[in-house]
Amino acid sequence: MTKDNSLKETKRQIEFMHKAGKIVEQRSKALSRPLYAMTVTFGCQMNFRDSEKIDGALREMGFLKASSEEQADVLIYNTCTVRENADKRLFGRLGVCKAYKNKNKNMIIGVCGCMMQEKQVVDRIKKEYPHVDLIFGTHNIFAFSELLYKKMSEGGFVADILESTDKIVEDLPTERKYSFKTGINIMFGCDNFCTYCIVPYVRGRERSRKPADIVDEIKRAADDGVKEIMLLGQNVNSYGKGLDTDVTFAKLLKEAASVDGIRRIRFMTSHPKDLSDELIEVMAENENIARHIHLPLQSGSDRILEAMNRHYTREGYISLTEKLKKAVPDIAITTDIIVGFPGEDVQDVSDTIDVIEQVGFDGAFTFEYSPRTGTAAAKMEQLDKGFVQENFDRVLKTVHKVAWERSRRFEGRVMEVLIEGEDEKDPERYTGRISQNNVVHFPKSGYHVGDLVQVRLDECRGFYYNGTVVP
Repeated sequence: MTKDNSLKETKRQIEFMHKAGKIVEQRSKALSRPLYAMTVTFGCQMNFRDSEKIDGALREMGFLKASSEEQADVLIYNTCTVRENADKRLFGRLGVCKAYKNKNKNMIIGVCGCMMQEKQVVDRIKKEYPHVDLIFGTHNIFAFSELLYKKMSEGGFVADILESTDKIVEDLPTERKYSFKTGINIMFGCDNFCTYCIVPYVRGRERSRKPADIVDEIKRAADDGVKEIMLLGQNVNSYGKGLDTDVTFAKLLKEAASVDGIRRIRFMTSHPKDLSDELIEVMAENENIARHIHLPLQSGSDRILEAMNRHYTREGYISLTEKLKKAVPDIAITTDIIVGFPGEDVQDVSDTIDVIEQVGFDGAFTFEYSPRTGTAAAKMEQLDKGFVQENFDRVLKTVHKVAWERSRRFEGRVMEVLIEGEDEKDPERYTGRISQNNVVHFPKSGYHVGDLVQVRLDECRGFYYNGTVVP
């Protein structure tokens, strides 16, 4: 999609926001109260970024932010389909919010995101949850204003699911959850087709944004006071494919690091098969690139990695982490691990445990394999749940042990912490993160949320630190 067409679509959607805003104003006067809206998000960082766009549109229309789902006049669920429990959570919420709509007949309930790209899910919602008013998928999040206006002006059920798109429309109003940090999409979709993963089917094939557009967005964020950005994509390491300019993710990251005002840059997710020496070099040379990388392993067994279609070996993965640690000595490496993939046996799990111990992960999201309809692995013979649970416990125990040991290495050091908010358990303390992504709690000392402060990490408590501000 050309820049001119993108701007044309942006202008078009803003016009729909204004049209919807007039309806909001009319209904608000008729009810003698403001109208409220809420977006509930499941899933990854890209989903949360999409929800910021939805929230930005709702704000432009004149909706106030609801304090609860029940209060909302417009309630949007932005869904994830990577894990089975996300499906269950959505359907549970949809069941509950039927009662909300019985109290507020004009309430609009919408569902969007990855789950809506699965036909069987959409069919189920239409059949079992007729109180849902609006459905749209991953390819037309940008058209939310148009779809909501259609619902508000015409009534009836509105559904708009695209199989694919070449449109990239990113210059729409957003409402960031945090004033001091934000996510920035650099690409969409995935071409890897790991046999367990539904993402390529619901997010589509890889499409990269032009580097100049991304850098412009980073500069605008910096001008708006943002100190930390996260570059987002299903596989950021393959950024640049299909563009008419010679650009790699490493080159983009280097340019992003040069933007004045950006104190910390994160990125996710990285596929090990595409992590280049050039990228490692850029990370080492630029101190404002976070000393943290999330590098999904999934399995430590070559046999299972091949069955997963991951395109790397256990030794290749270990070698990659050794390169990272050599180039960036303080780096924290976190990962994803799946236990119970079809065909996995006790030795395969032992191989995974061996890699966990060799690499020394700082943390891991560990999951039991969840078959997703439409993927190759879902057609394979599934393992006994008891067997999977037993091996999952083995892996999780190792992850906790190794991560605890790794966390302790910063105890006693003074580290820069970005203050993210008040400690939920103690209003007299702040919570923040160091570059390695570890959480730190420390007493308030006249600083504010969004400030970067020097904190001595006095006590490691496993997955967080207690600290003291160093003037």
